[in-house]
Amino acid sequence: MPVDFNGRWLMETNDNFEDFMKVLNIDLATRKIAIHLSQTKVIIQDGDKFVIKTLSIFRNYEMSFTIGEEIEEYTKGLDNRVVKTLITWEGDKLVCTQRGEKANRGWKHWLEGDKLHMELFCEGVVCHQVFKKQA
Repeated sequence: MPVDFNGRWLMETNDNFEDFMKVLNIDLATRKIAIHLSQTKVIIQDGDKFVIKTLSIFRNYEMSFTIGEEIEEYTKGLDNRVVKTLITWEGDKLVCTQRGEKANRGWKHWLEGDKLHMELFCEGVVCHQVFKKQA
């Protein structure tokens, strides 16, 4: 039985986000706004089918996927690239690999108690975000 990621999650920490955005060539103005935003993640999970919404007052992003099925993802509003995205289970972690013009790109999600951890990585730069589950 997979881990249950369902819920609404409010960002608590966002370590190394600006350096991560620099690697993605996100412009200075957008980076300066983004590092000060509080994000909320809404995750809807039905077995191996997911919808993940990342919400803020600046931009929202939504992705839908099924574990083990590669999708073409347009990262509109993020870094505006088209990538081939594959998400798999590695134990209790969701692990995303994105193939495109940037090397070694993806993310991981895992739970520790009432905290959702997200590790974003690209070309050796890692950003670690922590979200707390909302009631």
